[in-house]
Amino acid sequence: MEETREISALFHLIDDPDIEVFSTVSDRIISLGTNIIPNLEHLWETTPDEAVQERIEMLIHRLHYCELTNDFQRWKAQPAPDLLGGALLVCKFQYPDLNVSAILQDIEKMRRNIWLELNNYLTPLEQTNVLTTILYNYYHLKGSEINYSEPNDFLLNKVLETKKGNAISNGILYLVLCDLLDIPIRAVPIPRQFILAYFDMEPGVWQEPASNPMHQIQFYIDPMSGQVFTQKDVDTYFKRISVPPTASFFKPMNTIRIIQHLLEEFSRCYESDKDGYKQEELMKLAQLLET
Repeated sequence: MEETREISALFHLIDDPDIEVFSTVSDRIISLGTNIIPNLEHLWETTPDEAVQERIEMLIHRLHYCELTNDFQRWKAQPAPDLLGGALLVCKFQYPDLNVSAILQDIEKMRRNIWLELNNYLTPLEQTNVLTTILYNYYHLKGSEINYSEPNDFLLNKVLETKKGNAISNGILYLVLCDLLDIPIRAVPIPRQFILAYFDMEPGVWQEPASNPMHQIQFYIDPMSGQVFTQKDVDTYFKRISVPPTASFFKPMNTIRIIQHLLEEFSRCYESDKDGYKQEELMKLAQLLET
């Protein structure tokens, strides 16, 4: 953005010790939109004062966050929000300059490698084994327990880069590939888990599940490792946690709810006083997705 006299004046006031003055200056800078970010980055590079640099960093973060909020609103408003698009928006919270095209290329390579091994004669379990074998054996995807001190484990771009994620991020990658390959696998909201299930369901009827969707599930997949579980295994889990297995736990999660869950869990990585504002921002994004 061309540096006008107003922008120059605003930049001179960024170091003002009066909080009210700085707040007014900040709001005006934010109102100018993300086009002013290169100007702020140049100011940061030419400012020796660390306290002022921190203020500039926060301004840049707020600008990116405002844009991200708008992006989430547009994503939610789509007739059928796609899971990959939502997951990439979550990545942009931490990596606003994300190279989306490179990620799409990586996922397309994965999709093609799996598609080449699939055919119409495979059983549901054989289909799933193909996907699992390529993802966990060929690409060496690893799963780790949810650790809130490792925020990158929640982000799809880092999962693709490091081949390591937790149940939620690995599960989202698995679901994205299933969606691209028309494999009827969906996440189900089993308590304290992020588990996938293979549904015996025709395409296009996900919004109209049976009164007890458990009867449409053929088996379950743990996205940490790709391990397959039976209904008996899941029943045993419910007994262990002393929770009755009601029908609501077996209803396919919709895309918006999955991304909302990801935001809620990701926010727990920022519970320290220093990063508390990030937790608040992520929870605001999750609330934005309330239906």
